[in-house]
Amino acid sequence: MESYLQRLEELYPEMIDIRRHFHQYPELSFQEVNTPEKIAQYLTELGIEVRTGVGGRGVVGTIYGGKLGKTVALRADFDALPIQDEKDVPYKSTIPGVMHACGHDAHTSTLLAVAKVFSERKDELQGNLVLIHQFAEEITPGGAKPMIEDGCLDGVDAIFSTHVWSPIPVGQIGYRSGPTMAAADRFEIDIIGKGGHGASPHTTVDPIAIGISIVQQLQQIVSRRVDPLKPAVLTVAAFNAGNMFNVIPSTAKITGTVRTFDVEVQDEIIAHMEKIIASNCENAGATFHFNYQKGYPAVINSERETEIVATVAASLVGKENTFEMPANMIGEDFSYYLQKVPGTMFFTGAGNIEKGIDYPHHHGKFDIDEKSMLIAAKVLVAATLDYLNNNE
Repeated sequence: MESYLQRLEELYPEMIDIRRHFHQYPELSFQEVNTPEKIAQYLTELGIEVRTGVGGRGVVGTIYGGKLGKTVALRADFDALPIQDEKDVPYKSTIPGVMHACGHDAHTSTLLAVAKVFSERKDELQGNLVLIHQFAEEITPGGAKPMIEDGCLDGVDAIFSTHVWSPIPVGQIGYRSGPTMAAADRFEIDIIGKGGHGASPHTTVDPIAIGISIVQQLQQIVSRRVDPLKPAVLTVAAFNAGNMFNVIPSTAKITGTVRTFDVEVQDEIIAHMEKIIASNCENAGATFHFNYQKGYPAVINSERETEIVATVAASLVGKENTFEMPANMIGEDFSYYLQKVPGTMFFTGAGNIEKGIDYPHHHGKFDIDEKSMLIAAKVLVAATLDYLNNNE
């Protein structure tokens, strides 16, 4: 093990260079061209078997070990976000309005370093390693599902992944077994009333008044209809109607998101939403369109694979620097992989207040302490070896 970790230390400057290249040249979800091309070239030059265009824009590398054994998959995503990079750093994004504001550039660099280490010692490997470089994590329906349908998990026995996490200080590792990240859904409610003059509201069917009532009642679903021991979030994020001070509009639009871990709770919330919307519109003489889109399912980490991460992480950074994460209401399409094979996603601390690296994910000044990549790589390597060497 020690020789693997030492090799990662040697590769750390290269990891930084690769990460900063991707940070300077980000590509949006479903628009990735140069990023997967560079990933494929890097893996090919290592002598790794490479498939491109997996599920659309994904790249999958396979390292065949010199000894018979199980197959582990490691996954990293590589898409960016439509956010303007506001940082004053040499590696600032060169693409206006696009940046890596969630750490996917670091995920990619980390996995490429792991690939190099294992490719150099593949004869010692007791089993096989599948390197999944995924496109389009940030936008539903995401890249995980089509990549799985295109065979990226064929023959895989377990999967590991990490997410660099700026709210956690660099040097710490968070893990969690069971429900970890929520199902992330979105909804749109269009209320169709009857517009008119603001001085004559009695001649109208006011969609604003109807919408206000709907919003107020939606807020009571989680507090009064859902079991308080089962986490759920219903957020109305936008209410758009009208643009004149003296005109009642004909329509109003409400949009928002629902986050759950339990499918029954998810279905219960949808049913209550439909009743509230229908009854309010019917009572007021309005009609409506209700569009509910189920997004990524919840991330449910497997117990055994999470225990492996917790154990190896403690040996690498010290037990005092590892902890069980609380469940998070943010969505992640890593959930699709976990529906097919056991595995876990852990969180690698990437924040550093002393360096001013304390902005949240999806912020224009988001950055990471790059030491997090080295730590993440070590945990991924150690977890892979632990799984393969103890699953004859």
